[in-house]
Amino acid sequence: MKLLVLLSRFPYPLDKGDKLRAFHQLRYLARYHEICLLALTDEPVADDAYAAVRPLCRGGLHVHELRKPGIVANMARGLARGWPFQVGYFYDAAAQRRLDALLREFRPEHVYCQLIRMAEYLRPHAGKYPMTLDYMDVFSAGMARRARQAPAWQRPVISLEARRLLAYEAAAFGWFQHHTIISDQDRQLIDHPERHRIHVVLNGIDTDFFQPADAQPKEYDLVFCGNMSYHPNVDAAEFLATEILPLVQQTHPRARLLIAGTTPAARVLALASPSVVISGWLPDIRTAYASARVFVAPMRVGTGLQNKLLEAMAMRLPCVTTPLANNALRGTPGQDLLVGESAQELAAHITRLLAETEPTAALAARGLTFVRQHYNWAAATGRLEALFEGEAG
Repeated sequence: MKLLVLLSRFPYPLDKGDKLRAFHQLRYLARYHEICLLALTDEPVADDAYAAVRPLCRGGLHVHELRKPGIVANMARGLARGWPFQVGYFYDAAAQRRLDALLREFRPEHVYCQLIRMAEYLRPHAGKYPMTLDYMDVFSAGMARRARQAPAWQRPVISLEARRLLAYEAAAFGWFQHHTIISDQDRQLIDHPERHRIHVVLNGIDTDFFQPADAQPKEYDLVFCGNMSYHPNVDAAEFLATEILPLVQQTHPRARLLIAGTTPAARVLALASPSVVISGWLPDIRTAYASARVFVAPMRVGTGLQNKLLEAMAMRLPCVTTPLANNALRGTPGQDLLVGESAQELAAHITRLLAETEPTAALAARGLTFVRQHYNWAAATGRLEALFEGEAG
């Protein structure tokens, strides 16, 4: 099948959730389909990134760079049209012309669009091609949760973005024949009467890459990983360092926390202390997981599936998280991982894991089994292929 794929970011390196999902889907789809990829980017793409993606794109690899002056103008135009800010951010007239030309020249049998921020490019082509939209996450819900926690002066703008996203998510539904999303929890948040037609396509985990590293010395007691400029991760890092860790230190006074991940925001950098280490970008994120005894993902805002939990569990780390994150993961609390909501509940789980060697190891082993059984890229992408080929019910 000739498949045209439209992405808002170049899908390598794998430092953001949408890039990770896109790369692994491309990796499996490329085995049997001729892929033409058009990816936007607002940052330079390194040679090694091109080298990783180019072999997956037998139908052509096309990259369109978004430049800052143009982004500002695009956002202003989008605002006037009633679009969400992030739709305006990623919509560029030159990119639209490039996509239109690719559709004429490549003549795809199916078009796959990741994220609603890219759906505007395909609005003019609704009904002309078989098309699938991957919502992945429900941005409106994440923005609404963020608005509730934001300072008063930010709340009106964030609330406006949430409302516009909610309406746009529903409107974009009608432009596509098929729709996918990362979890049933997210599917229920789409404000459309036919949301039951959205297919849940899970992420997977590369268990050949993420494996237990028992020989690694444990320099830290706790670790949290992710894109540290992404608001839900910034909020979780602050919650962990300022509210949860001090409670843990009442029992384990020497407990240390590693916060690892790319582009840490100023609020994250400000958390650094003798007990809290901010690593920034790491060439191999596995070193962060392997250096700690317990993985903690105290997510309070955001949507979607937390890939960081899959990675930690695949490396046989005992994991502690919140109901918000586990509702998408669908692990069994107390069996596959530990779940709490308040700082007190989460700290109590962590304190027990740091004190009890055998139960902690057993929990980590069950978590490893869970992700190996339920999160497989080949199986997940097979469901996506069935949609493209019209076989899914």
